[in-house]
Amino acid sequence: MTDRDDAQHLITLTETYAAHNYHPLPIVLREGHGAWVTDVDGRRFLDCLAGYSALNFGHGHPDLVAAAHAQLDRLTLTSRAFYSEEMALFARDLARLTGKEMVLPMNSGAEAVETAIKVARRWGYEVKGVPAHQASMVVMDGNFHGRTTTIVSFSTDEVARVGYSPYTPGFRLAKYGSLAAIDERIDDTTVAVLLEPIQGEGGVVIPPDGFLREVREMCSARGVLMIADEIQSGLARTGRTFACDHEDVVPDMYILGKALGGGILPVSAVAADRDVLGVITPGSHGSTFGGNPFAAAVGRAVVALLETGDFQDRAARLGRRLEEGLRPLVGAGLVELRVRGLWAGLDIDPGIMTGREMSVAMMERGLLAKDTHGSTIRLAPPIVASKKDIDLIVSTITEILRERRAG
Repeated sequence: MTDRDDAQHLITLTETYAAHNYHPLPIVLREGHGAWVTDVDGRRFLDCLAGYSALNFGHGHPDLVAAAHAQLDRLTLTSRAFYSEEMALFARDLARLTGKEMVLPMNSGAEAVETAIKVARRWGYEVKGVPAHQASMVVMDGNFHGRTTTIVSFSTDEVARVGYSPYTPGFRLAKYGSLAAIDERIDDTTVAVLLEPIQGEGGVVIPPDGFLREVREMCSARGVLMIADEIQSGLARTGRTFACDHEDVVPDMYILGKALGGGILPVSAVAADRDVLGVITPGSHGSTFGGNPFAAAVGRAVVALLETGDFQDRAARLGRRLEEGLRPLVGAGLVELRVRGLWAGLDIDPGIMTGREMSVAMMERGLLAKDTHGSTIRLAPPIVASKKDIDLIVSTITEILRERRAG
C-alpha cells in the first residue's frame, strides 16, 4: 500500500513527526462534503464535531468554496502595508453584521483573544484613566480562550497551564455564572470582564438565565468593558447569530473566529465601536496575514450566508430535535444534558463509560465526536446536517448507552 492508502502508516507518520499536542481518534480522514466525511479506507462518517464549530456551514459549502477559488485567481496576500479591495468590503460587512463601528481582523481565535486583551488594556489607560501598569481584567473559571502564554495564565485547566510559567499578571478569576463573584473582583483598575456566553470547551456550559444581562448592566454601571468570546458560540451555532442574542445583550467587544473562516482557513476578528477600537494606532498591533484578501473574501461569503438568517433558524430547529431525542436519556446513562441551538454537552454516567469510550463507540458506528473533561462529550454537527442525521445521532447514542447499561 502507498502512504496515501494505509491508514495505520499515516497515523504512525503523524505520531513520529508531529508533536503530540493532540490525542486524536484512530481515524484518517480524506474527504468531506456537507455534514459527512470519508476516511482513507472509504468509510463514511457523520461529523458531529464540525471542527469545534469552525465548520458550521459544513465541509465544502459551495458558496464558500466558490469565493475561495475566485479570490485565489486574483490576489491572496498583500500584508496590511497596502489597502486591498476585499479587506475593505469584509470590514464593512462584518461591522454591519455585529452592529459595531469597527473590526480588527486576525487569524486564529487565540490571536483575536490576545487582541481583545490588548485593546481593553490600552482603552483602560487612555480612556478610563487606569494608572500605568495596573490594568486588571475579570475572567471566568472553567474558561477556554486559547493556549497562548497569556491566555493559559488565567486558565483553570491544569493540563493547558502547568509547565508554562511564569504567568502573565493582571487577571482575576470569578465563578462562572455568579454576578456577585464578578462584582467583588471589579475595582478602579478593572478594564474589562471577559467571558464566553456559553463555555464550549467546558462542555457546553450554559450560564443561568439573565446572567449575561446582569453582567452587561454591571459593566455599564462600573465603567468596564464587557467582552464576549463568541469564537465557538457565535455565527449561528446556538440558533442566533451570537449567543449573546438569546438575552438581547450587546457586549462592548465581540471576539470572533472559527466559523468566520468557513472551515477553509483561519479567520478571526474583534469588533467594537470606535471609542474602543480607536485606541489602536499604526504599529501598535498587527499581523502579516490578518485581513489578507483571500481570508477576507471567504469571510465576506460567510457573512453573506449569515445575513439570510437561514442557518440561525436551522440550528434552532435541529437543536430542538436533538434535545427532544436525547432528553429521555437523562437518568438512563446521561447525568446531565445541556443544549443551546445545535450544540450539546452530554455528561455520561462515569460508572458506565468515559467520554473517550463514548467517542470511540460512536466512531465504530460511523459518527465522529470528541470528549472533554472525563465523561463529557460535545455534539456540534454542521448546521447543514439533515433531520435524518440528527436522528442517527440520537439513535446511536441511545443504543450505545443501552448496551453499556445492560452489559
